[in-house]
Amino acid sequence: MTRKEFSLLFDIVDGNPNGDPDADNQPRVDPETGHGLITDVCLKRKVRNYVDMTRNGQQGYNIYVRSGAILNVLHEAAYRENGLKLGDSNGTVEKARNWMCQRYYDVRTFGAVMSTGQSDDKKVANCGRVCGPVQFSLARSIDPISVQPHSITRCAVTSEAESEKQGGRNQTMGRKYTVPYALYRMNGYINGHLADKTGFSEADLDILWEAIINAFEFDRSAGRGLMSAQRLIVFEHESALGNAPAYKLFDLVSVAKTVEVPRSFNDYAVSVGDAPAAVKIVEKI
Repeated sequence: MTRKEFSLLFDIVDGNPNGDPDADNQPRVDPETGHGLITDVCLKRKVRNYVDMTRNGQQGYNIYVRSGAILNVLHEAAYRENGLKLGDSNGTVEKARNWMCQRYYDVRTFGAVMSTGQSDDKKVANCGRVCGPVQFSLARSIDPISVQPHSITRCAVTSEAESEKQGGRNQTMGRKYTVPYALYRMNGYINGHLADKTGFSEADLDILWEAIINAFEFDRSAGRGLMSAQRLIVFEHESALGNAPAYKLFDLVSVAKTVEVPRSFNDYAVSVGDAPAAVKIVEKI
């Protein structure tokens, strides 16, 4: 597989794209610039959920990091399914690692640390570490965001004691935070050499594009408002080593607002410059 980079432009309307639990679940913000942030972990979660939903456990498309999973139990399964013994050193970890890559889509895509077990005698189900060929940056908003607080009420309470304290009024006050509108950009990287090591294939790459394009459509909630993938621009190199620095390719994508206060994707002008030789630009959206 050849090296690739890509830029995803996506927006949000009246929602909280990625709340910060250390800040009362307010949208994440760069404190120095006021630009909105969304973690790479948040975006990878959407890809994992989409693959889990659409492939529904098909062979080779299980998801390793999923809600409620006990990772050490999955490591033990790798040993059990392959007849491996704990503590053996004859390529045991490598065999378990390869099996995990073959079985779990997110392991061979994003990588994983699968040496999490601890024991005094060191006899644990160690599946090694995988450096994934696909990596996401944090998404950053094009402009500083405006965080709007909203006081809300619930016409119910949790317990009888709380009801008695209120004299039967049974109302609960709360607060939620939204961003009226923001356009975000996330940059991604695909390493051809690491893809060969983990078994990340062209078919897996097609699923990745599919997930990036459609994941927001299956990740709706009242808190997240309307999130939409707007542009996906891919830079395809002719070799696994690549033919141009990533930062120069990302600089080719220019995004500028055309109104003072944007409230839709149409309020931005997006342009893509000419790529250098041996780099092809493909727009998936």
